[in-house]
Amino acid sequence: MKKRLWATGAVLGVLTTWAALPPAAEASPHPGGHPSPHRHALPLGPAGLPETRTTTTLQPGVTLTRIVRGNAQDPALHWTVEVSIPGGDTSPDPDAPPTALKDRASADELTAELRRDGFEARAEEVRTPATADYRGGTLGWRVRVGTFDSQAAATAERTRLRAAGHTGSAVYTGWDGATTDRGPWHVDVLTIDPRTFRGTLGASYGPDLEGRETTSALSASATATAAVNAGFFVLDPKAGAPGDPAGVGVYDGRLLSEPVAGRPGLVVHDNGRRTEITRLTWRGRITGRDSSLPLDGVNRVPGLIRNCGGGAGDTPTSLPLHDVTCTDPDELVTFTPEYGARTPGGEGVEAVLDAHERVVELRSPRGGTIPPGGSSIQATGERVAELTALAHVGHRLSVSTTLLDARGRRISPSPRTDIVNGGPELVRDGRIHVTPATDGMVHPGDPSWYYGWVHKRNPRTLAGVDAAGRTVLVTADGRGTGSLGLSIGESAEVAKSLGLRDAVNLDGGGSTTMVAEGTVLNSPSDAAGERPVGDALLILPHRHGS
Repeated sequence: MKKRLWATGAVLGVLTTWAALPPAAEASPHPGGHPSPHRHALPLGPAGLPETRTTTTLQPGVTLTRIVRGNAQDPALHWTVEVSIPGGDTSPDPDAPPTALKDRASADELTAELRRDGFEARAEEVRTPATADYRGGTLGWRVRVGTFDSQAAATAERTRLRAAGHTGSAVYTGWDGATTDRGPWHVDVLTIDPRTFRGTLGASYGPDLEGRETTSALSASATATAAVNAGFFVLDPKAGAPGDPAGVGVYDGRLLSEPVAGRPGLVVHDNGRRTEITRLTWRGRITGRDSSLPLDGVNRVPGLIRNCGGGAGDTPTSLPLHDVTCTDPDELVTFTPEYGARTPGGEGVEAVLDAHERVVELRSPRGGTIPPGGSSIQATGERVAELTALAHVGHRLSVSTTLLDARGRRISPSPRTDIVNGGPELVRDGRIHVTPATDGMVHPGDPSWYYGWVHKRNPRTLAGVDAAGRTVLVTADGRGTGSLGLSIGESAEVAKSLGLRDAVNLDGGGSTTMVAEGTVLNSPSDAAGERPVGDALLILPHRHGS
């Protein structure tokens, strides 16, 4: 899928539009009585908000439902300035949450200081709901200045704050997540029904793993009917190779990126005929004539483990820790031709293998091309001596990798299997089951990160499967006044209301993108427009003769 081009199938122009009605009265896009995954109004804002849905059949077995919920303007919402240390000052990631929360005493002290400087400041407690693995409660206190009718007025106040020696950002109170907010929300839903779907659903990373492409470019290159962005990926060059999946990546049955230990993956079997969500670990080995060595990674810059969840010796942790790059100076990492034109350069040694797994070169420093059909193994730090003792030019080295499910059972992907990374879990066995602590979204000593990433509303991309076996892909716009976005808790509620039996959060924020028939349907939130991403899920039309 990653390189092949496909012919576009005909679009079936079946259109159904309805307002929010009682469940029994809603129209179903599934003739013959199949249950709709969209039976209930979205659980966003007060009951009774206006809600419209438009359902279109894009190809046999694939429907697109566009949902608009809430009022175009909520008079209770306004702009304000949140006094903070913007995350962008220290991180190139535009989704890095700002440092905004303090303890009450510090918040009160800052509020008093701002008032002395002539600003209308206030301290507000931030409370967050409990999840399956996190107790919730008071996250901290935020300090805000003023109440404004427009973003321009809030930005002007932020400029005045900066002149007085303070920092802050203009925010819309509709992004806070209050249950009383009246919207609006824009949610798009792709549903793939295996009973009538004759196309292909799979993942694509583009020409190589280390590069980034927009979802629309990945969709166009494969002549896809529809697409959404998929897993988390490296964005900062200091965290690895930009575009490299920051977690599990299986494409056409091949493990090309190892899991963040124990985090969930979206597993697409049989080209989209069956989908599941499972927690994944892995193991890998390099075997020579007389001994073998354990692998640390697949197709990533040695020493840099984005989102952590690697092995013993990683700093600061071997557990998952989202948006953090753990480090380890002593690693063995294998590379395949899919990584890119050249393997990463640097100190250490690299064993280069041909298509028959024979060592053809030991190069130091490491970095260079890989023979056609071949591979390589890079060693750093204390692993250099181990690899040098095992790898001899002309001898064979066998590289093996194994995926394991949550029970430690081996997973053997077929060429028709793709897996993309995600987290946290949202729904399990039809019940809300949100797991930010397990999946590394709770940062010890940094409640501001949880506040910005989990608690507040953002653009989101979700995926899952319903009780009828349909795969469902969802995007929700955010970071604007025209669509408020979803908190992680709201994402779970939305997934459940759409009938999902199991659901997981994929990459969101500025990455959130849905494409149908060559058009970007949503409004990506980055100022520069659609963000290049690591990989995408593509729905391809049926190929005649297959």
